Amino acid sequence: MEEIMSNCYLKAGDLYVNYDCLIIGGGIAGLQAAIQLGRYKRSVLVIDASWGRSTICRSYHNILGWPDGVAGHKLRELAKQHVAPYNVNFHYGKVMEAEKNDRGFTVTDETGNQFSGKCILLATGVMDRLPDLPGLLPCLGLTVYVCPDCDGYEISNKKTIVMGAGKTGATMALTLTYWTDDITYINHEQSDPGADLAKRLADKNIAYVNAPIKRILTENEWEFRGVELAGGKRLDADRGFVAFGGNKVNSDLAQQLGVERLENKHILVDPRTKMTNVANVWAAGDVVAHSELVTVAMGEGSQAAIWIQKKLLEMDRTDK
Repeated sequence: MEEIMSNCYLKAGDLYVNYDCLIIGGGIAGLQAAIQLGRYKRSVLVIDASWGRSTICRSYHNILGWPDGVAGHKLRELAKQHVAPYNVNFHYGKVMEAEKNDRGFTVTDETGNQFSGKCILLATGVMDRLPDLPGLLPCLGLTVYVCPDCDGYEISNKKTIVMGAGKTGATMALTLTYWTDDITYINHEQSDPGADLAKRLADKNIAYVNAPIKRILTENEWEFRGVELAGGKRLDADRGFVAFGGNKVNSDLAQQLGVERLENKHILVDPRTKMTNVANVWAAGDVVAHSELVTVAMGEGSQAAIWIQKKLLEMDRTDK
């Protein structure tokens, strides 16, 4: 894997805490925090698994300064250019273990590499549960969406297919009636939405199809044009939404560190500082219990970094 290494070092039998902060997750929240901490002249290591929501979304439409939308990978590239003058380093890998010790924190990736730091920011995000359907990924963020708060506007008065499962898909279809009244809900997994939701779908004139999807129909690769069902029938549409539920909240490392989580595994943080219940462990972005928006993730990354700096200043005074 490509790697930009700093002067972090480990010595047999001894552990040197070299980074001021370890940022676990190289998505939007983690990168925004890295920018802020870099500008504080702090030594930072971002450990990036190179896979997450921002790696698959081809366009975000509700970010200040990007009226025509911007791809997640573009934001990530720009962030890395932004931190280039600072003492921010990157390691590409997935952290499997995290532990607290008397010198700070040590994390270990899947190949056994270890890194240490005084503070740790968990920006590990959430990953949507997406069906393995040919043609889906190139459309994400451009003509197929997952978040009504982000992209409901994009389907205004357009023929839309919701691809989902049971109650989650039915609820999404009902939510989207705010923007369009031409909606078909395809219950791909054929799980029961329940009588109440089925009635509400009918009351809203939402067409209901209880059948698996074979593939996504596209034009120019990224333009959604509908779906082909397993039986061969084709349904045309202008836009699509995905709603399967069961998204993966990547908070396993938080659990290892004793961080408090909600039942749905999102991390609880102090609303002001973004620090968790464990001292010197912060969390930001979609892994936190909040509205899952890029702009919120950016704000939380900056806010966490501000309070990490405050804590590091305290440590600096203590070390003298």
